[in-house]
Amino acid sequence: MRLVVLGLNHKTAPVDIRECFSFSKEQIKPALKKLKSYKEINECVILSTCNRMEIYAVVDNISLMEVLKVLKDFLEEIAPGAVVRTDDDAFFYYKDEECVEHLFRVSASLDSLIIGEGQILSQVKTAYNTAKLVGTTSTVLNTLFNKAIAVGKRIRTATKIAFNAVSISYAAVELAKKVVGDISNSNVFIIGAGEMGELTVKHLIASGAKEVFVANRHFDRAKELADKMNGKAVAFENSAKVIGNSDIVITSTGAPHYIISASNIAPIIKKRKRPIIFIDIAVPRDVEPEVGDIEGATLYNIDNLEKVIESNLKAREEEAMVAEDIIKQEMIDLFDKFQYLAHRPTLLMLTDKAEQIRETELRRALSKLPDLNDREKQVFEHMSKMIVRKMLRDPVLKLNEEVAGKEQETYYQDAIRKLFKLDKPLELSERKNRVKIGEGEKIERPKKKSGYRYAQQ
Repeated sequence: MRLVVLGLNHKTAPVDIRECFSFSKEQIKPALKKLKSYKEINECVILSTCNRMEIYAVVDNISLMEVLKVLKDFLEEIAPGAVVRTDDDAFFYYKDEECVEHLFRVSASLDSLIIGEGQILSQVKTAYNTAKLVGTTSTVLNTLFNKAIAVGKRIRTATKIAFNAVSISYAAVELAKKVVGDISNSNVFIIGAGEMGELTVKHLIASGAKEVFVANRHFDRAKELADKMNGKAVAFENSAKVIGNSDIVITSTGAPHYIISASNIAPIIKKRKRPIIFIDIAVPRDVEPEVGDIEGATLYNIDNLEKVIESNLKAREEEAMVAEDIIKQEMIDLFDKFQYLAHRPTLLMLTDKAEQIRETELRRALSKLPDLNDREKQVFEHMSKMIVRKMLRDPVLKLNEEVAGKEQETYYQDAIRKLFKLDKPLELSERKNRVKIGEGEKIERPKKKSGYRYAQQ
């Protein structure tokens, strides 16, 4: 089997390309089912955020070019014409060890727009849980994503990479402060009361914003957030009026189209006679790009935030290096688990048979000793378990430590099955389909390549 990831992110593609491949919450489940329907795809997870879209898949031992074609066909079906219009350099494509390392770095926020931000780990969890709920994951991706989530947690606790952690919402507020200076005299209007909107409001309140207004298509959600943050909720249909009284407008909705257009904003600014700063942190974008051409209006989108966060990167570089070392260690541990999964059925059959024999013989022995008390019975129980455990210890260690992933692995599995009459020897098809990722080559940091980045087959 092969493990692959095809995706694009803020490093490889601008926002106008990323938004073409963005999946909403409602689109993810049917997209997963559609992807899983391809005969080449055994397991899959789709991670879609404002800064990245990544497809993780487990496939049979087919060529990497065939896998790439399947994934591109899927994207073309989901977003007609988008793949054709997108330059190949916008995508990255990793296999096996490179794929594992990439996901670990994503979960650890080392690949984020803002290193150390906390949202990506929860987004990875959500992507995995959604795929698991839909039924598109199994042994390999369950093992991989559980490990990746654990790695992300470990790095956040073992390093200071999240010290004074920032996020897209925090960067948006910092950008607003940089432009207007002291925002304590500014009225701020937040459109979108989701997670990003809530985080933005928190940062605004902490920064001393004079007054914060919140609008959302569902007024109850806007009121809930406004009440929590001592802001004011407004009806979504009254947004134009509130914009006219605002100095800073920050949008973070999940709308599939522009909610603020140049034709609507131009007369508002002309009447207002004071500039307005628009900060669009949504993907797809909420604000029509032409708004930035209006005199008196300044528009920033999510790509502009890179400059705001640049000063934070140097302070985190040292911690990122520590995190990279942790990832190396965790990758070795994960591939040990994958190697174990290759012969796990044999070990399970061996231990199951030994346990059945132990229980049968223990029952026979205890039936002949009716006067034993509970404590004495526990001693016999413990003794029988220890005998079985110690008898099996050497063959289990032999498979785990010395032959896992090597040519003689199948030989030893066949020998154990024959000697202990566990089952018929492994069939050729079973050998081909056992859980084993990649070719067992040494784990190294993948080199950066242009275009589709994948190693030779």
